[in-house]
Amino acid sequence: MAKSPGNVDGARALRLARDVLGTEARAIDALAARLSDAFVDAVTLLLRCNGRVVVSGIGKSGHVARKLAATLASTGTPAFFVHPAEASHGDLGMITADDVVVMLSNSGETDELTLLLPHIKRQGAKIVSITGNEQSSLAQNADVHLDAAVSAEACPLGLAPTASTSAALALGDALALAVLDARGFSADDFARSHPGGTLGRRLLIRVADVMRTGNALPSVGLDATLAEAVVEMTGKGMGMTVVVDAAGRAAGIFTDGDLRRSITAIEHATTLPIAGLMSRSPRSIGADRMAIECVEKMEMPPRVTNLLVTDEDGMLVGAVHMHDLLAARVL
Repeated sequence: MAKSPGNVDGARALRLARDVLGTEARAIDALAARLSDAFVDAVTLLLRCNGRVVVSGIGKSGHVARKLAATLASTGTPAFFVHPAEASHGDLGMITADDVVVMLSNSGETDELTLLLPHIKRQGAKIVSITGNEQSSLAQNADVHLDAAVSAEACPLGLAPTASTSAALALGDALALAVLDARGFSADDFARSHPGGTLGRRLLIRVADVMRTGNALPSVGLDATLAEAVVEMTGKGMGMTVVVDAAGRAAGIFTDGDLRRSITAIEHATTLPIAGLMSRSPRSIGADRMAIECVEKMEMPPRVTNLLVTDEDGMLVGAVHMHDLLAARVL
């Protein structure tokens, strides 16, 4: 019978937490030392799979199996989870001869999984088992068995699956990432699988997607006066205006900072040529570059908040403000 809640013994709680983490870390270290050619065989099966990878498990192993299926799917290996009990009641029809079935069970004797073995073999699918018992039914009947045995659970009672689930989880991650590497899965591939995430946005959004162009882009000619430049800056709200030559190439940039630095020396603001006040050789980037690259260029000393977008010939095609990157959630 559980004790009634009382005061927490802080020192005891910390000691137990460190024991749990240490036990689980040692279990994973031992697992790494035991990796063998069977792991390579499992990677090969998943890499050459012409169908889907079907991952199954029940209880705590089921939670690990769901995570493994999700990791595989997001790293270039089509995969899904099937609950073993549901498989016995119709979901077995999801499995084809072209599939590879990964089955997780610490004991290797889970009834719901062992009952599926003859049916999966009859279908012609290959089986990879991840268990803590090399002599178990799952281990003996699989095409490839991966040993995830642990010497002890981290639970102080020695009962709750803890070190064993951590080991299976880590081994599943190792399997998925080894397949990722063998497949040549790239950061761009990962981004296409994660378009809604921060990483996806950083890798998929290009400068052309966030830059300002046309009437939204502040620009004046080399023959413009300071007054004309200030009007252009004020109307477009970027805190700057690009200065372009007759061919449309970016000759320079005139910013709020340039205005503040030169205002005390200006006597004839309405007629002073902007060419003598602008900053030459402004920072620029190509429209096909990743938007996240703008940040690196902007943060180079001295930091700026605007970046010009030019083509290979230096022709102005747009401009990016730091606020545009924030609005696109690149930052």
